[in-house]
Amino acid sequence: MNRLILIKYGELTTKKSNRKMFIQMLENNIIKILNNFDFKIKKDRVRMYIECNELDLNNIVQKLKKIFGIHGIVVAHKVDTNKEAIEQKALELIQNIEASTFKVDTKRADKTFEIHSMDFNCLIGGYILKNTTLKVDVHNPDIHLYIEIRPEGTFLYTDEEKGNGGYPVGIQGKGMLMLSGGIDSPVAGYLSLKRGVDLECLYFESPPHTSLEAKNKVIELANIINQYSGNIKVNVVPFTKLQETIYKNVPDSYIITIMRRMMYRIAEAVAKKHKCKIILNGESIGQVASQTLDSMVVINNVTTMPVIRPVACMDKLEIIELAKKIGTYETSILPFEDCCTIFLPKHPVIRPVLEKCIEFESKFDYQSLVEECVNNIETITKLEKQQYIDLL
Repeated sequence: MNRLILIKYGELTTKKSNRKMFIQMLENNIIKILNNFDFKIKKDRVRMYIECNELDLNNIVQKLKKIFGIHGIVVAHKVDTNKEAIEQKALELIQNIEASTFKVDTKRADKTFEIHSMDFNCLIGGYILKNTTLKVDVHNPDIHLYIEIRPEGTFLYTDEEKGNGGYPVGIQGKGMLMLSGGIDSPVAGYLSLKRGVDLECLYFESPPHTSLEAKNKVIELANIINQYSGNIKVNVVPFTKLQETIYKNVPDSYIITIMRRMMYRIAEAVAKKHKCKIILNGESIGQVASQTLDSMVVINNVTTMPVIRPVACMDKLEIIELAKKIGTYETSILPFEDCCTIFLPKHPVIRPVLEKCIEFESKFDYQSLVEECVNNIETITKLEKQQYIDLL
């Protein structure tokens, strides 16, 4: 074996007695994401090691960079823990890199190794000085040679890829993400995954008012954030009948407020059915009429389930910047309307009154319509775009 991948846990190491559970969840997620590769995993309390085909190594690193719970990713060379083997590999690595200066940084986790870290830095540094024209620079070296002396062997490397950090997906349980075709909700999903929340998605469609392209857009967004999870399903709610009923029975300015209250009722029912602990969405305080604090209070009134809004305190430019970083932005801006925009009134209420909402909802049998929506949900487990024939 020439090279292997060494994973650093980062925040997971702060979990003390729960660390083993977090590391096991991370391993499970890695196995799930790398299911198309041939590899072996070994782990301990501070490191994880992945052995794989040399040809797959770079592709696996790119996959690992999207897995939450990983602080750093290193392609390392493993050698026997003896001075001669380490000297030889250190010199080989240094000579393969064009540079003028270097620094050696040793961590001696294996205390049975007789040479202390600082002394070993000097020993290896002296060997490199003797056999190359390089000079030592401890402040800003061209090459930073890391040596980790561990009970299972010694690992040498010069570069480290930054991981996504956070917690392994699923360690906190599951949440139901209200996923629209917009910019905000996929970002909210990404941030939730980063804190260890496994996701299912809920999408409200209203054919023929919404198009198949709009549905496929949401499936594509789910596909993109699924790269960070590997476990996402999309629950598609047939919302047409309920939405048209709202439009016929509710004053124009209150349509969006009542519609959102119905969505929350459906989200709670589906979340409980799928054993989700929370509802998640992409609401940002004050961004639109239904996201003022007054609107949130009135809309939130219909559910007792915790509602988490990961982008609530971010401005639009910050959300857009993160959407571009995670790869959802270009899909989100495709011009296919979702059900929240097709019946958007000119002047939606920004300070709705709860009593008025209750009065308007009493004019139609919303409970049976909500139940009908919940009972006729289509759950998509294979996130593949659908064809026009599905509309027949």
